Amino acid sequence: MARILVVDDSPTETFRFREILQRNGHEVLEASNGADGIALARAECPDLVLMDVVMPGMNGFQATRQLTRGEGTSHIPVVIVSTKDQQADQVWGKRQGAKEYLTKPIEEGALLLVVNKMLAVQ
Repeated sequence: MARILVVDDSPTETFRFREILQRNGHEVLEASNGADGIALARAECPDLVLMDVVMPGMNGFQATRQLTRGEGTSHIPVVIVSTKDQQADQVWGKRQGAKEYLTKPIEEGALLLVVNKMLAVQ
């Protein structure tokens, strides 16, 4: 179906996302930090990026901003999926260019609803 890049430093979260997405027919690319996520997005041009916020080095807000404003990646929708659940975090994430902001732990149905919505918009 779609190529989805998961950017998350937690192997457990990455595994969970991969299981859900692959079970639903998607190809999954993985990066464990913001800088690698940006590099992989530029190289592979995925259909969607699922971005964690709290990561070593470049955080997800910074990576989202670079992707959504970068030449060659600005068309790729970014969905932030984070444990940071404050309203201010959600507002800030969207100001960085995220199309949606989900809070962990995320239910499979809610994740797929947003993934399908983002892919339908393209």
